[in-house]
Amino acid sequence: MNTSINANKLSLKGVTKSFFGPRTGTTTLAVAEMNLDIQTGEFICIVGPSGCGKSTVLNMIAGLDHPSSGRIEKDGQGITGPGADRGVMFQDYALMPWQTAEENVGFGLRHGTPGEHLSAKQRQERVAHFIDLVGLRGSEHKYPHQLSGGMRQRVALARLLANGPDILLLDEPLGALDAQTRLILQAELLRIWGETSPASERKTAIFITHDIEEAVLLADRVVVMSTHPGRIREVVTIDIPRPRAGIARTNPKFGLLVEHIWSLIRDEAYRAIGGGSSLEPASHETTH
Repeated sequence: MNTSINANKLSLKGVTKSFFGPRTGTTTLAVAEMNLDIQTGEFICIVGPSGCGKSTVLNMIAGLDHPSSGRIEKDGQGITGPGADRGVMFQDYALMPWQTAEENVGFGLRHGTPGEHLSAKQRQERVAHFIDLVGLRGSEHKYPHQLSGGMRQRVALARLLANGPDILLLDEPLGALDAQTRLILQAELLRIWGETSPASERKTAIFITHDIEEAVLLADRVVVMSTHPGRIREVVTIDIPRPRAGIARTNPKFGLLVEHIWSLIRDEAYRAIGGGSSLEPASHETTH
């Protein structure tokens, strides 16, 4: 990380979120007292068992939901709603099937605030740039049903980047892909994010995943959450040199970090799927 950058891009200060169930008349505490500072250009992954509040946290950062208490700040200012400075990418692509790849990528530029001060030519050039960046040149005029899952996710990523957000919010964007395509897009995501560039030149990324190996490959830090209610159990620094694509998994630290993170969530993950506690040795429950 570039230690010369001291200002936090994002800060979560005592963030708590409760949901009221009108049918049951009960309140569920989903996220409790979450405190986290994220610097400009950091790649943060959030992992944890199902139901720990990962997506709830992402939605609150996006401004799609609001904390019940606490505060979320971007560049020192409170987040009160959605904004073009934060772009969200989901697992299910969310592409418009009646529009081509090119039209999907340029939708926000044509109809939203990111393109307000751009001419038609500038919008077209911007769309072409990001289509090239994600490796889709030649497929601009294809519709989503004509594209593979990996290509559709590339379209979704190009659309996100074309809008020029400061912060990328990625909710399991690779979760629906086959294993080989997922490995390819992990490497592509690191390239596009700019892992060899100074932190000041990179987007700040917050990436939710259930895949611990994916988190260790991508992240500067992995936020490990526990459940009932969702809390930060530990923030694990990934001290593996970049660039990582193709070589990180051969680093001896890689397996140790994966094992450590799994040890933090293993028992809760088993209980989340109704499997009771793990039968693995308790000696793995260590703190690094």
